[in-house]
Amino acid sequence: MHYRLTAVVAGLALTLGLAACGAEDNDESASAGAAGDAFPATVPTEFGDVTVEEAPERVVALGWGDAETALALGVQPVGASDWLGFGGEGVGPWADGLYDEAPEIIETLEPSYEQIASLKPDLILDVKSSGEQERYDRLSQIAPTVAIPEGKQSYLTSMEEQVTMISTALGAPEKGEELLADVEQQFADAAEDHPEFDGKTISVAAFTSEGWGAYIEGNERVAFMERLGFEQNPAIEELTPEGFTAKIANEHIGVLDADLVVVFPIWLPATDVTDQPLFQQIPAVQDGRAIVFDDDDEDIRQSYSANTVLSVPFALESVVPMLAEAVD
Repeated sequence: MHYRLTAVVAGLALTLGLAACGAEDNDESASAGAAGDAFPATVPTEFGDVTVEEAPERVVALGWGDAETALALGVQPVGASDWLGFGGEGVGPWADGLYDEAPEIIETLEPSYEQIASLKPDLILDVKSSGEQERYDRLSQIAPTVAIPEGKQSYLTSMEEQVTMISTALGAPEKGEELLADVEQQFADAAEDHPEFDGKTISVAAFTSEGWGAYIEGNERVAFMERLGFEQNPAIEELTPEGFTAKIANEHIGVLDADLVVVFPIWLPATDVTDQPLFQQIPAVQDGRAIVFDDDDEDIRQSYSANTVLSVPFALESVVPMLAEAVD
């Protein structure tokens, strides 16, 4: 299952390529006509409907996971943001080989609008982002911009929304539906293989140089677990969120206690978490029902964090065994 979805995408591209090589002129005309039927395409967003008049040829993907989503749909962005610091082409190993030419990498939180404009995009994807009005206004002055769905600021766009919006904008809504169905089946298979996950409460948290934060409902790290049968820790839902996390004072980290606790140290060694006396006192931690990702788990935690249709197969294969061991 490791690179199953990548293989599917590559196989589709090869099949389409071979078919094109053997097609007669009238077949090519029919194919072009079918593709043209997808445009103009209209995508509802937080800032109103965005209409893409014709198939885009120069796409810039700025949102979290937007580039991987475009790649899964067979479109190679000319510019992209590297949210997880992969380097190189700005995507994880599960997307290796999907670019013919590496995109120009664009800063994440404060992108250079001049750099974006220099790429002469005819479509900008900012579907999973912070969603500020000013950011959207500046981007839309450069090219039609598909921004966040309504009410989904602070990177809370779901995978389903991301794939649906981007596939529509790229003229490939049916392929988007196929990708989502494949991912849904993989989650269903994993959940069926592990009935012990069903109904178990889970806390997913991050520890940074600024302290503790628990991921709230709607964040991809929580959604990943819920698809496997876990339930969000109710105590976390009672906290006040700031963006996609709720801050927790060190002396209150006992609120993380659940059937399973998962922690992401961000730019810090795992020992900065595991050596904390208060963390060690959490009942779930004392019972061994906790996972703290360390540097050796880099690809694993990034596949889990990315939560794209390309990264999910990698994450399921890698993360699910860790969850099963901790729950047992």
